[in-house]
Amino acid sequence: MKSGNQNEVFVPAASPSTWLGVMGGGQLGRMFAHAAQAMGYKVAVLEPAKDCPAGHAADHLLSAGYTDAAALQELGAQCAAVTTEFENVPADSLALLAAQAFVAPSAACVSVAQDRLAEKQFFTDCAQRSGVLPAPHRAIRSTADIDTLPDELFPGILKTARMGYDGKGQVRVRSRDEARSAFDQMKGVACVLEKMLPLAYEVSVLAARGADGQAVVYPIAENVHRDGILFTTTVPGPNVTADCAARAQAAALEIIARLAYVGVLCIEFFVLQDGTLVVNEMAPRPHNSGHYTIDACITSQFAQQVRAMARLPLGDARQHSPSVMLNILGDLWFADGDDRPREPAWDQVLALPGANLHLYGKDDPRRGRKMGHVTFVAATMAEAQQRFAQACRIFGITA
Repeated sequence: MKSGNQNEVFVPAASPSTWLGVMGGGQLGRMFAHAAQAMGYKVAVLEPAKDCPAGHAADHLLSAGYTDAAALQELGAQCAAVTTEFENVPADSLALLAAQAFVAPSAACVSVAQDRLAEKQFFTDCAQRSGVLPAPHRAIRSTADIDTLPDELFPGILKTARMGYDGKGQVRVRSRDEARSAFDQMKGVACVLEKMLPLAYEVSVLAARGADGQAVVYPIAENVHRDGILFTTTVPGPNVTADCAARAQAAALEIIARLAYVGVLCIEFFVLQDGTLVVNEMAPRPHNSGHYTIDACITSQFAQQVRAMARLPLGDARQHSPSVMLNILGDLWFADGDDRPREPAWDQVLALPGANLHLYGKDDPRRGRKMGHVTFVAATMAEAQQRFAQACRIFGITA
């Protein structure tokens, strides 16, 4: 049964008659579809591209733009609940869908995460209770704003307020002149300048909240990025102290509650060299750093999203095995600078104990393109890290 009234109780029915909708056709939508289908739901995906990872797995693909009124009407009429698998789906489209179906997360929540300026203001507003602030920053909407920047913000990172991801839309600037040049290169769109801080390591916190206010938080993930793209996620984080984990989890629960968020939310934090915790950004969806939950936790982040959408009780977020997740990029298909792609040695990697391969159904490997991931689980972290190192040698990449 579905209702357009967000406050009306939705009675879930894990049967073929119940459809869940996804805005976006990427790999996150694909893994969501697998989790939903395992629980008895059918999945409809709205995505402009006809050939897409989520479309391959979905029971129904609506090939249309995210603002297509007819397609939104069809998706809302078909589905009991709708979610998004990436943060740049127009919030207005989610608001339109909410007139017909339960939408999780809501348009209001997604709109905050879509704008770095709004996001940082929200984090600042949360800080009185969360105890965690964003990095010192300043909004840049014109070159005149650059002239008034305090000197202590340099060196910094100039980021576009909207549409940036995986290191895109970001430039490191050491001076006011470099900030002006970078702002011009970004064609004068609204930006935020963040002060560069003495970073020790990066962590992410995956949290989930139901429509009833129940919330759960997963173990802290320690992340390593290369060229702005996630390289590895290790859980439990080898550098994460018990105090740091407690502060990050408490801050995540405060943020998700203050947003009145429903669904899975990932919040990224910086841990500075003096132990200070700084909130960086949030993703209103399952996240690359949460892929380890498929193989290492009782309830995966994707099954958790299904539960939240269907207004079912949230699942157990406990981790049952230490894990290291390796992102698989298209670079692996090109050995020693050869422009002819060749298939990586999956057989050798899968011969390693505890190796779990997940490929996203993308036929065109390209350098820097996310093609899949491998999660290594073991009885101890040392074993998981050993298998990860062995896989890196097989793939020919530096661990």
